Amino acid sequence: MQSSNNGFCKLSMLQCIGFGSGDLAQNLIYQTVSMYLLFFYTNVYGLDPAVAAVMFLIVRIVDVIWDPIVGTFVDKHNPRLGKYRSYLVLGGIPLTAFAILCFWNGFQGSLVYAYITYVGLSICYTLVNVPYGALNASLTRDTWEITKLTSVRMFMANVGGLAVGMGLPIILRLFDPGETTDMSMSDSAWFATMTIYGLVGLALLIFCFTQCRERVIMDSKETENVKVADLWMEFVHNQPLRIIAFFFITAFGLMAISNSAGAYYMNYNLHGSAGELSLFMGLGSIPAFIFMPLIPSIKKMVGKKGMFYIFLATAIIGMALLYTISMIDSLKEHMWMVYVAQFIKSTGIIVATGYMWALVPEVISFGEYTHGRRISGIVNALTGIFYKAGMALGGVVPGLVLAFVGFDKDMPEQSAFAQQGILWLVAVIPSVLLLLSMFIISRYELDDDVIDEINREIEHRHATK
Repeated sequence: MQSSNNGFCKLSMLQCIGFGSGDLAQNLIYQTVSMYLLFFYTNVYGLDPAVAAVMFLIVRIVDVIWDPIVGTFVDKHNPRLGKYRSYLVLGGIPLTAFAILCFWNGFQGSLVYAYITYVGLSICYTLVNVPYGALNASLTRDTWEITKLTSVRMFMANVGGLAVGMGLPIILRLFDPGETTDMSMSDSAWFATMTIYGLVGLALLIFCFTQCRERVIMDSKETENVKVADLWMEFVHNQPLRIIAFFFITAFGLMAISNSAGAYYMNYNLHGSAGELSLFMGLGSIPAFIFMPLIPSIKKMVGKKGMFYIFLATAIIGMALLYTISMIDSLKEHMWMVYVAQFIKSTGIIVATGYMWALVPEVISFGEYTHGRRISGIVNALTGIFYKAGMALGGVVPGLVLAFVGFDKDMPEQSAFAQQGILWLVAVIPSVLLLLSMFIISRYELDDDVIDEINREIEHRHATK
């Protein structure tokens, strides 16, 4: 085991910001995909919602095969530029290219082209995201430093979310200042906007690469026997890992479904403008700037589980308000109530889905404690599968629900049933997943005292070898 200062390294704020810039970069790309790709496919590119839903599902099946391969590969190899950080550049360049191509309509709605570019995007995203997640666990063992690192990381991730949710509709309008009031703008506007976001994201990945150094990693001799089958063995024997894996599905599933439905909700239920959509989607990230810096203090007061319970319940309250408010006649005249409900809902989701990343280094250490190997790549591949499974729900579930309720992109006024289906996606289905998330996280048993003792024991083992 390679480590520095017994593995309990202190991180400077610049190092935290540098690491967080990697998540900001990925959010500029993947949040755009999460929030808008389905809308782009149905309203600009011209795909049927059900066809798009099937494509989202197939891409996730590809991920189930691909992610363990990537996780195994990064654990077994030690590139000259860094065991994990090198992939920020090596995978970041093709990721940027495929992200831009996903929003290009050069083949006039070709399904084959959509499959090639979206599969390519997902494959390259894994090449960046799995090593990036493993990089988190390689910087330090210190629980407090990981909490601080996660707070900065998620603060910056939500800068990316804000840039996508609030900024993207504004930039689209700059490239297409015509009479269209919704998001069904010209394909060239979408392509130009994604080009900007992709290139900025690549620059941020390079900055992250320059600021991070692996300190807690396995020696090359310890990684020689790492294989894909270790993913299944880790899943079977690491109970805390199983818990957060299922938590990832439900938590990111509810977020992705709600985000994907946001553009439809504003366009067809509220008949809002691009500016109003910008504010509505932006409120999905703004609470992060208030609450993410407070996470260490909140956790100290109420504990890890208590924090999850409080914020998951807050999200349920916000969704209940959003559903109730949406029943009001002439709601367009009372948009402020929609914004308040969206802010409350987003506050709960952001903190819960943000802090969960701090649990990944904990389950990696638990695995190392039980079987002696710190296979960060494998663990992050596994959490990546469940994370992307949750994100896939943002394309699969909305696509199927929209097809079921008879959504027609060519109709500016949707039927009452179609509008109700959109509301299910915004509030009802995510609320059910929130309740399930609360039950799952209640089973997590690695509190801070336990994980600190585990890390000290691991360091003691290495010191006495």
